[in-house]
Amino acid sequence: MAHYDEIFRLKGIAAKADVFHLLSGMWKTPAERCFLWLGGFRSSELLKLLVNQLEPLTEQQVVGIGNLQQSSQQAEDALSQGMDALQQSLAETLSSGSPGSTGSSGNVANYMGQMAMAMGKLGTLEGFIRQADNLRQQTLQQMHRILTTRQAARALLAIHDYFSRLRALSSLWLARPRE
Repeated sequence: MAHYDEIFRLKGIAAKADVFHLLSGMWKTPAERCFLWLGGFRSSELLKLLVNQLEPLTEQQVVGIGNLQQSSQQAEDALSQGMDALQQSLAETLSSGSPGSTGSSGNVANYMGQMAMAMGKLGTLEGFIRQADNLRQQTLQQMHRILTTRQAARALLAIHDYFSRLRALSSLWLARPRE
């Protein structure tokens, strides 16, 4: 778990340096980017995959993981709605204003004001990434508390295996013969 904590710490630093790089997942393979959500994995989806890998689970563990998955899904939905609202607000900010000559000082001032507002809105992207990473980190920590030590170790191995297979799939896809 300490390795995941370190990854999330480093991602926080990276988000401050270039949030767009983190959001786009340029360091990931094409298949991984396809499933990217706010710079990483969806906790709720990962929990769905893990349930089948961790059997046998006690009834209490099944309920705990189910509740964790539901709360993760709700938090993901809220973050996604926030991102949608940010995109809409940014589009409105950039499209407001009169098209035409930018020669007059009023138009330049208006343009600069729009850009300043848009920059302020883009600044909130880092907060969305931080919240998504906090959700991922908290989900992993809560999963660790629900499971036995052995099950938690198997879960971390299953997560690693899943992402390794996703990378391998991407490599195979890119190497496929094309006509």
